[in-house]
Amino acid sequence: MVVTFTQGSEMSDDTNTTLRVAVVGMGQRSAIARHVAEAAAAAPDLEARVAAVADVTAAGRERGHADYPDALVVEHHRDLVGHVDAAIVTTPDWTHAEIAIDLLRAGIAVYLEKPLAITVEDADAVLAAAAESGTPLYVGHNFRHAAVVRLMREIVDRGEIGEVKAVWCRHFVGNGGDYYFKDWHADRTKVNSLLLQKASHDLDVIHALAGGFTQRVVGMGSLSVYGDVTDRRDRSGELMGDWFSLDNWPPLEQAGLNPVVDVEDVSMVMMTLDNGVQASYEQCHFTPDYWRNYTVIGTEGRLENVGDTGGGVVKVWNHRRGWDVQGDREYPIDGVEDGHADADLLTMTEFLRSVALGEPTALSPIAARAAVAAGALATRSLRNGSVPIDVPSLPAETIAHFTLPTQTVTR
Repeated sequence: MVVTFTQGSEMSDDTNTTLRVAVVGMGQRSAIARHVAEAAAAAPDLEARVAAVADVTAAGRERGHADYPDALVVEHHRDLVGHVDAAIVTTPDWTHAEIAIDLLRAGIAVYLEKPLAITVEDADAVLAAAAESGTPLYVGHNFRHAAVVRLMREIVDRGEIGEVKAVWCRHFVGNGGDYYFKDWHADRTKVNSLLLQKASHDLDVIHALAGGFTQRVVGMGSLSVYGDVTDRRDRSGELMGDWFSLDNWPPLEQAGLNPVVDVEDVSMVMMTLDNGVQASYEQCHFTPDYWRNYTVIGTEGRLENVGDTGGGVVKVWNHRRGWDVQGDREYPIDGVEDGHADADLLTMTEFLRSVALGEPTALSPIAARAAVAAGALATRSLRNGSVPIDVPSLPAETIAHFTLPTQTVTR
């Protein structure tokens, strides 16, 4: 399915105007802002720099001074008004909606780290603020730009497996204990569910591969392991890098979990998309390995990735046979062999160019809202007896704002 989106408006006809960018929240994910300088250096028609930092903690402001010694450092995001043209918001999830709405209404273009929000209602409020203000909004679903996703989409677009009818994703979150159960991520009042914080990447990619958005969702899940770990402590002032170690194993021997642990550590989602495609997503935070596996099945074959970074492959089966691990075709995955620095650079470049030069983007906030809706409503389903829940429609005026007939972007 092809839909049309518009993202951003041209900042200035003067390409020599430097885009002043702020970083809001100097936590673990703020490292993505380092790509601002890299993106600008790689493009002669783009000038951008980090001009300001905002963080409500003293430690965060100290990191801001250290990382960006020439930047203005303030405590509150509202103090940025008049000093910057755009902001990269990398604060904790439950703060996304309030900060984004404030900045959008102040005319500051927003790069909002995924998820867009932790509820459908807040996601819709952010989109409404962008539509009403006319200020550019970009949501950082960087996995769209990962090499494995780009490769799978190319295979689908070439028609190698026919028309897509089913998409499955299994996510083995081997680092889950360190990444999500030792700080605020473990508290549902701050994250709602890891089907938002973690799964929003994959729910968005499922939509992109299937060419549609989730229409009905059912969830199942439980807190199966980490709820039994009694060693807890407050890690305020620490970052994930302070405690992460592959030696933190096995899961039941983890120590220093967040005082509140009430999010599910294993969950499953079943989805019916608006184009009839059936999809599923499974997530487990206590596996020994850390990667995600997609299977896309079409009317003429299927694809599956083995590995999700450089060095892995995507295989295609399109002839009948019995069990065969080799497949008919095999395509190498390029890009980095660990992490997602390459996808982060592409994502940041796209955001900066959309704001500074008015270029269209590969991801609409409507798609980001669809990922939130699937994750948030799957969470509501799993916590209420796995009842099916239908995704509410966006207001027509919000859809119209993000749609232009002259710009086509695939979901």
